[in-house]
Amino acid sequence: MTGINLVSLIDQYNCDDKCREALEKIRWPAGVCCVRCGDTTVDALRGRPVWQCRSCDHQFSVTAGTIMHRSHLPLRKWFLAIYLMCESKKGMSANQLRRTLGVQYKTAWYLCHRIREAMGNDPLAGPTLVGVVEVDETLIGGRTKGRDWMDNKTWVAGAIQRGGRVRIERIPNVRKQTLQDFVKRNISDEADAIYTDELRSYIGVETDARRHETVRHSAEEWVVGEVHTNSVEGVWSLFKRSIVGTFHKMSVKHMDRYLEELEWRFNNRDNPHIFRDTLARIMHTDPLHYRELVDVDNRLPCLPAPAGPTVLPEANA
Repeated sequence: MTGINLVSLIDQYNCDDKCREALEKIRWPAGVCCVRCGDTTVDALRGRPVWQCRSCDHQFSVTAGTIMHRSHLPLRKWFLAIYLMCESKKGMSANQLRRTLGVQYKTAWYLCHRIREAMGNDPLAGPTLVGVVEVDETLIGGRTKGRDWMDNKTWVAGAIQRGGRVRIERIPNVRKQTLQDFVKRNISDEADAIYTDELRSYIGVETDARRHETVRHSAEEWVVGEVHTNSVEGVWSLFKRSIVGTFHKMSVKHMDRYLEELEWRFNNRDNPHIFRDTLARIMHTDPLHYRELVDVDNRLPCLPAPAGPTVLPEANA
């Protein structure tokens, strides 16, 4: 599956049989095997897109045990939704997807979150950023009348390797331990340098191999030679524009998935095979049940869009 555009996607995957064939090649490149016991002696059932294992008699489809598990949505609509979310620089809201695919809002909302869950299924965990790395933190959220200005805001930390990958996480605060734990989890000790603003929480992030330099934003100092945090601030700008222009409102409970979607799309900004690679993640991500998304006991407040030029948080997201 080479690089693809919307027209070629519609032409190439215009029926569920073609979509299913593509998924089979991604999930089982060496041939179909049982999803329960792994045996390769399986039989295709006549008239149904299902196999039966000769060893354990388990019946399964290509989507069994994946993020598509038990979905009644046609596969061609899954393919369109995945493509649109991969190629929309500022994201795709559930309402826009509802109109585009001709489905109910609940279906579109659930579909978006399952795709985001797969995008965040990243096997490259650990301190992977090297070279020159910029680190910064930002507040996401708007001001609500009559409440403390921090009540509807959430801290997010980011680190970007210049010309490379970005790592983004929601964090509880910007204390020294929190931010330095974030740095330790994501940036290699062998990185050349870490550039930050003057926040005191970053003091001590240098090692024997890497240096730490800062710019003083409070003194209107933005660039000192090659020292700046403009790259990571560009990521914040992209995320905040997606909230204001696309999602409009965002639940704190689901924010991690929105951040993972941004991280996946940004890290694959030059990847012509991002659609194929997202399908691969879809095929290797466990099911996400609707009740997990709407569990009232775990529900957190929504972050509203701000009244001013600052930002914020998809309705009912």
